[in-house]
Amino acid sequence: MFGPFGLGGIAIILAALAVASLRVLREYERGVVFQLGRFWKVKGPGLVIVIPVIQQMVRVDLRTVTMDVPSQDVISRDNVSVKVNAVVYFRVVDPAKAIINVETYYAATSQLAQTMLRSILGKHELDDMLAEREKLNLAIQKALDAQTDSWGIKVANVEIKNVDLNETMVRAIAKQAEAERERRAKVIHAEGELQASEKLAQAAVVLARAPASLQLRYLETLTTIAADKNSTIVFPLPMDLINTLLSKADKDPRLAE
Repeated sequence: MFGPFGLGGIAIILAALAVASLRVLREYERGVVFQLGRFWKVKGPGLVIVIPVIQQMVRVDLRTVTMDVPSQDVISRDNVSVKVNAVVYFRVVDPAKAIINVETYYAATSQLAQTMLRSILGKHELDDMLAEREKLNLAIQKALDAQTDSWGIKVANVEIKNVDLNETMVRAIAKQAEAERERRAKVIHAEGELQASEKLAQAAVVLARAPASLQLRYLETLTTIAADKNSTIVFPLPMDLINTLLSKADKDPRLAE
């Protein structure tokens, strides 16, 4: 019925269809197969047979994707304008949802990350953005992961990279930091003075109990002064000696002269 060319042509067509129906998926790839336009199943990895014309397959990469979030203009809760960029790490955990529920999951995740970055950071003050990045990273990651769950996307981590300020804010923060350092220095100095006064008061109580120790302190002070070779020496007299001389002067007017 078929000539030699007819049988050969049929064989060639069948071989071409057999080759076209074969797909090889790597370990990190999955194939979402549609049969006559309807979702059929997820295949892979390894060798996959797809019936030409009747079935179509879409490859999905399951590896973690590193996505840079472009710099966003954010106004903090204390009305400071900053530019913030970040990086998002996510991967596909449900290939069927990633293909069926969203047109392009990468672009959708990127747009959502930009929106979440502005929305969540706008609820915090500038100091929080600079000092509590880990807390903000976790808040953005949880909010983003909750939104992308229906797309079959798992957001593993979000990291804020840079918080850029204008020159006016940089100078204001520098002045604030300098004022804070001066305040701490004054507080430390006052605390030191308070501790020193408390110790001096305790020492005065101890010396009052033993007058002889006060005389030894005088001698020690003289030794220290003599070692410095000062030209003028102020020698403190005990108050009890001064009181004795004053009382004698009151009794004897000649001493007062």
